[in-house]
Amino acid sequence: MIQRIQTFYMFLAALVIGALYMWFPTLQDEAGNAVLSKDSPLILGLTGGVVLLCILSILNFKKRQLQFVLNRLSIILNFVLLGVFVYRSLSLSGETLVSEKGIGMLLPIISIVFLVLANKAIKRDEDLVKSVDRLR
Repeated sequence: MIQRIQTFYMFLAALVIGALYMWFPTLQDEAGNAVLSKDSPLILGLTGGVVLLCILSILNFKKRQLQFVLNRLSIILNFVLLGVFVYRSLSLSGETLVSEKGIGMLLPIISIVFLVLANKAIKRDEDLVKSVDRLR
C-alpha cells in the first residue's frame, strides 16, 4: 500500500516544507537586525515537525486511521508555521521587503493542500475497505 496516491501527496508535502527550510530568506528590519531566519528554533522546530510527521505518516501505511491523525497534526503545524510567517512579516515595515518575503509564505499553504488531498485519499481507501467488509 506504500505505492498509493496518498503516499505521493504526503511525500510532496514533506518535500515542499523541506524546500521552504532550504530556501527560506532571512528577513531583516530597517536596522539590519534579523527578524525571521531559518536558524530560529521556532522555524526549525515547526518545519522539522511537519517533515517528521509526513515521513511517519508515510511509514504507517498499514494504519490508515493513524495516517489520517498524523496528517491532521501536520496540517495544524503548517497553520502555526503560516501564522508565524504572517505575524513576523506584518511586523516588518517598508515595501522593499515584499519582494524578499517571496514564495516562502505560500509554501505552507501548498503543503496544506497536499495533506488535505492525502487525507481525502486515505478516507476513500478506508471507505472502500469498510464496504468490502460489509459484503463478507
